Parts: sequence; C-alpha cells; structure tokens
Amino acid sequence: MLNTNDILETISMIQDENLDIRTVTMGISLLDCADADIKASCEKVYRKITTCARDLVPVCEQIEKEYGIPIINKRISVTPIAMLVGVSGGDPVQYALTLERASQAVGVNFIGGFSALVHRGFSAGDKALIEAIPEALSRTEHICASVNVGSTKAGINLDAVEMMGRIVREAAEITQDRECIGASKLVVLCNAPENNPFMAGAFHGVGEPDVVIHVGVSGPGVVRSALARNGKDKTITQIADLIKRTAFKITRMGQLVGTLASERLGVPFGIVDLSLAPTPAVGDSVAHILEEIGLEQCGAAGTTAALAMLNDAVKKGGVMASSMVGGLSGAFIPVSEDAGMIDAARSGALCIEKLEAMTAVCSVGLDMIIIPGDTTAEVISGIIADEAAIGMINSKTTAVRVIPAIGKQAGEELNFGGLLGYGPIMKVNTLSPATFVHRGGQIPAPIQALKN
Repeated sequence: MLNTNDILETISMIQDENLDIRTVTMGISLLDCADADIKASCEKVYRKITTCARDLVPVCEQIEKEYGIPIINKRISVTPIAMLVGVSGGDPVQYALTLERASQAVGVNFIGGFSALVHRGFSAGDKALIEAIPEALSRTEHICASVNVGSTKAGINLDAVEMMGRIVREAAEITQDRECIGASKLVVLCNAPENNPFMAGAFHGVGEPDVVIHVGVSGPGVVRSALARNGKDKTITQIADLIKRTAFKITRMGQLVGTLASERLGVPFGIVDLSLAPTPAVGDSVAHILEEIGLEQCGAAGTTAALAMLNDAVKKGGVMASSMVGGLSGAFIPVSEDAGMIDAARSGALCIEKLEAMTAVCSVGLDMIIIPGDTTAEVISGIIADEAAIGMINSKTTAVRVIPAIGKQAGEELNFGGLLGYGPIMKVNTLSPATFVHRGGQIPAPIQALKN
C-alpha cells in the first residue's frame, strides 16, 4: 500500500531541484478503429481518443493541486498508425490530422504513434506511412513519429535504414522556416519498447491493455543535488549507493501519481519509467551529474564509465521502489535538452563519436543532436545503422533523433523552445557510407537472438 508519507521528503526536491513528473501518458489501442474506409476509420479514431482521454488532463491537474507535484506533460500514445493504414489504404496524413484534432480536443501536449514497426520488413501500410511522415509533422504541432528498424531478434532492416535517412532530411527541409522542428519529433529506433511514455518514440503496443496509464518521472537535478550535498570524499561504490537511494525516492513519487491517475480514470496502471530526463534549465542536467561524480566536463575520459554506473544505479533504485518499473528507465542524454550537454558540445568537449560511445551504456541513443544542414541522407542513414547495431548487439533500446539544420553549419545554433531546448550544430564525419546503405537487405540478427 502506498502512503503519502513516502513522498514528504521529496517536497524540497520539487521546490528547489526541478523534480517533476515529466509525463502521464495514456496508451490507447486503435485496433478496433480499423476500417476499409479511411474516413470512417479516422472518425472512429477521433471518437475513441476523445472518449478515453476526456478526463486525462483534468485528473492530472487535480492531482497536481492536491499533492503539489508538478506534472509537466499529459500525453497519449496510440497503436502504430501504419497498422490502420494497412487496412484502410489512402493518405496516412489524414490520420495525422485526425490525431492533431483529437489532441486539441482533449488538451494533451503530444500524441505519439504515427509509427511503423519494420524491423523484419515492410507490411501493408508501412511504406505509405513512412513516406507521409515529413508532411504529417509539418502540418501538425502535437504529433510525434517513430520507426523501429531493428531488434536483437530480427537484425536490422537496411532498406528501412536507407529510407529513414532521406525521411529525416525531408522532415527538416519541409519545416526549415520553423527551425527544422519536424525532425525533432521523429525518432528511429532499434528494440523499441511497447510501454514507453516518452516522446517521440511512444506508441501503444499490441500486447498492452485497451487503455492504460504510464508515468514518466524525471529527476536529474535531485540526483546532482544529492551528490553535491553528500558525495564529497565518497568512493564510487558509495556514490552508486547514494544514487540508488535517491532514485528510490523519485520512483515512489511516480508510483503514487500513477496509482492515483489509474484509479481516478478507471484504467489499468502500466509502468513507471524513471528515466532521468533533463531540461535546458540550469540544475536539471545529466551532464552535471557526471561532472559532480568527478569529471572536469562531460565528454572527458571516464564519461562512459560514469554514465554506465549512473544508469545502472538508477535502475536498481527504481526496481526497489516499484514492481511496475519499465519503459526506458535510466539516463537520457539529449543534447539540446540538457544544459550541461549544450555547454560541453559548445566547448568541443563532447563530439558525436563520444556520444555514440555513451549510448552503449545509457537509455536510448543519439538524441536531439543538431547536425549541419548539408549532411547527406546517406550519412544520416549511416548514423542510424551504427546506433541500431549498438542496440541489436547489446540487447537494449537505441535510437536516433538528429535534426539537420538546413542552411546552417557547425558552430551555429537552433532554438526549438520549451522542453526541446536549443543547442549548437555539431560536426559530423562527412565520409560517405552510400554504397553500404544502398545495398539493402537485412543485417542478420546476432547469435544471442537464439535465446529462447
């Protein structure tokens, strides 16, 4: 049984250290909205979302008032829309516009699920949806798109990797007048989880309940402050234990909010994702945690080792606090959303190659990285392939969310505003992988895929 006393000692964390519930995300299955007539399907989609999520925002706002816990985002994830396109045919952008209309009707910040799962190949609706992503993201404000191109069990769909390099560029080009923001709402994944409350990779998996509530907690500032207060002269073993105990407290708060939201909305409680999701706000940075551990600046030698310890300690603390921990849970390193990462990238301490090494031990992957506008589609595909390979071999979720800054070069900046932040354009190796990515086919699954 939960007791509100479990979160009393987090009050100062909320007030002084940027602790918040980053998102309460309602997952909604749209499988019963499939229809051979795309207009009829879209109407079913709108009706189901606005019915199921009618009270999502009011309930979250009431919990905020009663408990003093900030809930920054209220979101929805839906069944991968490519599945509906496979039944209905027609222009997938109609679904995106329907989702946008529904998001405005219920007042959520984002809807994730304009997605396709193509790790083994393309089924009906997949290619049409992927081709529609740039237009869909340019004509909507609240829709996020994702494509899963690989898994440990399946290997990597190189045809999809090649396709996504071009789609990422097109998503940036079509929104050039808005800081190329289309690409910031598109992520390419390997081993995508079905119960992820965080955008842009959220979608509602076919194994999930018809409707479910997930919670995403964030607390980089809390962990950094705990280390600053109590971490002096401690061994790395003691530092790991301190992080575990701090993650335990953070997760208990997420468990409470998820339980309350589930009860009041009358839907099952899914998971607590305790990822340390930073913001551009000073004091809310994963990079600053690493520096508190003992690095001169994020990107220095030892960064990957410190991040591995942090990620593991966060997971261990969360598992002790809740039996419902899931999603991505760990430490995010999105460059434009993390004040410390921004500073490290500006100073040259952090390069994209170092970030790639860090993704082998943290949550997700190359996230919110702004790259030069003349980066070719083939180079983007190569970056996606490299990151997918890390995920496939290490049996972990990895992802690429890069934003080509059309018309700009390394050293300049883009500013997206809000949680998406701002950041410097990072230099990218321009040597071409074109022959490799255009070969197509399937990179075979590794031998560990045979575990059963």
